[in-house]
Amino acid sequence: MEKKVLHIISHTDLDGVTAAAVAWHASFPEEAPLRVSLVGYGDVDALVLETLRTGLRPRVIDLFCQRQETVDHLDKFFEEGAEPFFFDHHKTTEERFGNRPWALVDPSCCAAMVYHRWALERATDPAVKKRLRALTEMVAVANDRDLWLGQDERSRLWQALVTLCGPWGVLMRLGANPSPDLSSGERQAAESFVERQEIRFSSALEKVTRFGSDLTWVGPDLLEFGDVSDFCGLVLDRMDNPPRLVAVAHRRPGGDWAVSLRSRDSFAARLVGLLKDGKKIRGGGHDDAAAVYFPASYREIQVQDAVLAALRMAEEREKPLEMTLGDLFRPGVSSEKR
Repeated sequence: MEKKVLHIISHTDLDGVTAAAVAWHASFPEEAPLRVSLVGYGDVDALVLETLRTGLRPRVIDLFCQRQETVDHLDKFFEEGAEPFFFDHHKTTEERFGNRPWALVDPSCCAAMVYHRWALERATDPAVKKRLRALTEMVAVANDRDLWLGQDERSRLWQALVTLCGPWGVLMRLGANPSPDLSSGERQAAESFVERQEIRFSSALEKVTRFGSDLTWVGPDLLEFGDVSDFCGLVLDRMDNPPRLVAVAHRRPGGDWAVSLRSRDSFAARLVGLLKDGKKIRGGGHDDAAAVYFPASYREIQVQDAVLAALRMAEEREKPLEMTLGDLFRPGVSSEKR
């Protein structure tokens, strides 16, 4: 019988890379050979469908499908009683697809921790358990970073390493050494990067576009990969009169747009829900950290206008009605007022 190759598919940030490392250590060498892909939301649907078409076994962590057609296909593909093959932690995923038997979703922690707990609970081989336990502290660092707990200063330095070395470089490091303790060289490089990052942030703040108290728009080329979370944290948490939303636009190598959205009142996720259409515009993420993807045919001003239009629509929906059903049936309401 032909062996089905396990295909680990994960995200490109620290959480996703750590999750991929957990999946690698949980599976190698017992399940070798393994295939690993680190991708963004815009690529996950096609990659999952290709994985199924070519007979590989998917294990998708910190990502979820963006098209309903993909979800429908997975519903048909999944065999009752089989193990889940999606492991996620985004609130938007839980709200829409939390009842799927092929998906394990827990918004209370990062995706790496969701998968790490599951893998450790089901592990019976002492060697596998040992490898997974060796990653426990690194998973906690990724969780600190992804939930913005701010309790472990190493989490920002590790995110800096993702930017400096790329997600594949960090994955190789965690494959060789799962410890979150940084070597002197790693720490020096990461701390130097953070210092340069602060300089970039100061420059970017002079060039952003502010739309009143609602939106700060960060155009392409103002920040580097890996800057988004820290920069948005600076704007939202450390500035006087912060905007309700920060949008960071980035034109990807293929020409399409990735727009990262950050907020502090679950506004980012609501905007993603208004913007994505399951066809041209895709998106997903957390309540306050999400992303939408626009086709390459869009110009920056069109992307910006779409975000502003969704923002206005969300604010209109938040406005209280002048008269509610409760008002109508409350004693003392005059017939004239009705």
